[in-house]
Amino acid sequence: MSEIIKNFESMIDNPDYKFTHGKLRIIQVNVGKLCNLSCKHCHVDAGPNRTEIMTRETMQHILRVLPNFETLDITGGAPEMNKNFCWLVDEAVKTGIHVIVRSNLVILHEKEYINIPEFLADRHVEIVASLPYYSENDCDKQRGSGTFKKIISMLKKLNSLGYGIDEKLILNLVYNPGGAFLPPNQDELEQQYKTRLMSDYGISFTHLFALTNNPLGRFENFLKRTNNYDKYMRKLYDSFNPAALENMMCRFQLSVGWDGQLYDCDFNQVLNLTINGVQNISELYEIHKRKIKFANHCYACTAGSGSSCGGATA
Repeated sequence: MSEIIKNFESMIDNPDYKFTHGKLRIIQVNVGKLCNLSCKHCHVDAGPNRTEIMTRETMQHILRVLPNFETLDITGGAPEMNKNFCWLVDEAVKTGIHVIVRSNLVILHEKEYINIPEFLADRHVEIVASLPYYSENDCDKQRGSGTFKKIISMLKKLNSLGYGIDEKLILNLVYNPGGAFLPPNQDELEQQYKTRLMSDYGISFTHLFALTNNPLGRFENFLKRTNNYDKYMRKLYDSFNPAALENMMCRFQLSVGWDGQLYDCDFNQVLNLTINGVQNISELYEIHKRKIKFANHCYACTAGSGSSCGGATA
């Protein structure tokens, strides 16, 4: 790279921003890397041939610490493909915690999973669904041929159950750029999505999250294969927004890998950057304020309007 990109942590002027909040809000759990899709932006390299799956024993340790958090955010891979997925959701809901499930929606068309939408609706579980764009061509390029029609079909089913319509049934969509560029303004893009999905398909949803692709995993390979890695890193660096530092997701969440290892975020999972302190959920009994582990991939979370699992941060 012709111009030096500074170490990310050196960009943080406020020392408080180098630490988590005293009270964490979210525990995000990756229940496995097995997935029915192999999306080109996937930073965890999830796919049909992955064998990393969280055990029920590890889930039991997660349930033990849930009282320390407000939200359980379940992700993957396709989290529904973990055989203990419904059990985990059920047990978590019983504790009164807010539960989020991140789904590609395509998986819900397969026979083994067709009853999951009703299962989640009955328990008022929030669904965060990936829809890279509201056009078939752009979506299929990123997620695979035929995925757009299946996503649209499942969104219609979710609407029929009340998702995106009933305020108790939250349906949020996720936009990821299809290449080496930053997402547009989230609020403006949300209005475009709402207008087009309603006019073209009669679909309603709650909110749109516009996420910046992190230069890790399969997306990193794509960038390097197309000779765009250095340019993309430079774009992230040049777009650094200090206003996004305060609300970086690593400051108020704990991330749990499929094997119970603990991280500041799911991006750090890819680099095996475990948290400072206790390393595994099986050994975690108290949640303490901790210093966050940063690296230069963190520029993706602070570029432009910022990016987190809940969308823009600045």
